Amino acid sequence: MKRPKLKKASKRMTCHKRYKIQKKVREHHRKLRKEAKKRGRKKPRKDPGVPNSAPFKEALLREAELRKRQLEELKQQQKLDRQKEQNKKRKLETDPDVELSNTEPVKEELGQRKAKKARTSKQNPKRLYCQELKKVIEASDVVLEVLDARDPLGCRCPQVEEAIIRGGQKKLVLVLNKSDLVPKENLENWLSYLKKELPTVVFKASTQRKHKRKSVKVKKKAAPFKSEVCVGKEGLWKLLEDFQKTSGKAIHVGVIGFPNVGKSSVINSLKQEQICSVGVSMGLTRCMQVVPLDKQITIIDSPCFIVSPLNSAPALALRSPASIEVVKPLEAASAILSQADAQQVVLKFTVPVFTNSLEFFTSLAQRRGLHQKGGSPNVEGAAKVLWSEWTGASLGYYCHPPASWTPPPHFNESIVTDMKWGFDLEELEKNNAYSIQAIKSPHLANSILFQSSGLTNGVIDEKDITEQLPKQKKQKQEQGESYEDVNTDQGIVDEEGDDESLDMSPAEEACEAPPEKSQADKQSTPSFVLDKTTEEEDDAYDFSTDYI
Repeated sequence: MKRPKLKKASKRMTCHKRYKIQKKVREHHRKLRKEAKKRGRKKPRKDPGVPNSAPFKEALLREAELRKRQLEELKQQQKLDRQKEQNKKRKLETDPDVELSNTEPVKEELGQRKAKKARTSKQNPKRLYCQELKKVIEASDVVLEVLDARDPLGCRCPQVEEAIIRGGQKKLVLVLNKSDLVPKENLENWLSYLKKELPTVVFKASTQRKHKRKSVKVKKKAAPFKSEVCVGKEGLWKLLEDFQKTSGKAIHVGVIGFPNVGKSSVINSLKQEQICSVGVSMGLTRCMQVVPLDKQITIIDSPCFIVSPLNSAPALALRSPASIEVVKPLEAASAILSQADAQQVVLKFTVPVFTNSLEFFTSLAQRRGLHQKGGSPNVEGAAKVLWSEWTGASLGYYCHPPASWTPPPHFNESIVTDMKWGFDLEELEKNNAYSIQAIKSPHLANSILFQSSGLTNGVIDEKDITEQLPKQKKQKQEQGESYEDVNTDQGIVDEEGDDESLDMSPAEEACEAPPEKSQADKQSTPSFVLDKTTEEEDDAYDFSTDYI
């Protein structure tokens, strides 16, 4: 009887299942290939060796063998050196008296360096700026105060000028930089006003040309500048050379000024090399830098002045170094806009007529394509744009000099004559006239009229920096503002965080705590000043990070 055959299971499957399996296999293989590509080749490539047809095969092989032997000897020597160092360390651990005199000075020096670094990192940057500024003034025979030609009076600091006068036999010279951004008539008026007081030089620093798409980074090595771009260099150089010959000794020339007036650019133009770092952001120079121009003249770069919080809001917005200050872009840009001619601002930025600053920033954001998530205009971004253009070296605006010349309180006739002694003023006047003709100035209709806030007060002593906040609190208490009515959370923060409140920027203090105004004062204020926003909307912002 035949045995019945067992029925085998069929290997058939549906097309859907078969294609699914094939797809998963492909994905698995792709994953394996990707991981292998990341790991790289595991198997090292074999050395094909020198082919028999190559000429001088035996010499090449001998050189390769010799090189291999030298590498092995070098490795062996390094191994022996490491063993010797380990033995020395073991002996020092067992016998600490051995070679103690050699190790102690090194440890002391390292400890001193670490302590110094910790002190400088913990120290307030404003104090460091004041210390470096004092060093520059003390070491200088001639001090160049660089002024922005668009607002020369606002770039002068009476406290620093008074310190230079008290310093003894030091000369102060004014340098009108960025002269190509103001109309020629206005530049001539300012020159005739300032030269009654101090020797004044018309100057236009050479700027580093940037590529249209890529931003050119500052190289470590000095890059040569084109001398024809700079205007006024010959006049300033001749003025310093004449004073050096009159004094009969080598002189040191200090360059001082508020942020973004072009101190480092003036030095680069005189040296015709990219020595000092320059940029759009404020307060790039943080310590004094000595640059020898020739054997007889040495120039010293300095950090910027520290602005006093008692200045007006436009002065704080224009002269505060954003690298060490916490300035709110909306309030700073609104303060600048309140001093500008509204009709000329509309023509310059091609926006519709506005009634307040918020409306202007909304129009500017739509014009420049600055939008937030959801399509709403980025008002804060537009404020940063206006602020950066106003403090940069591209926007043309101008201020009218005072109608009558009155000497400042720290100047008199004897000081003015002493400051002008030793300089060839006739030659300087000829060079200034030539510079004004050579500069391509904008037309009066294309510039914006700006109302200057006058001399800007600065802080020189480091002690005054810590005393700024208590003075403002006393003023608030005298004006009747009670701190007890503030919320309990805010009171706790004020009591526990006094050290943090001392590090607040002057601009932030002036913006956050304005004195109460009467109804007459409120009516006299311009209508397009931005209303105060809440603290949650106006967080502290470091402006220097966006425009470097």
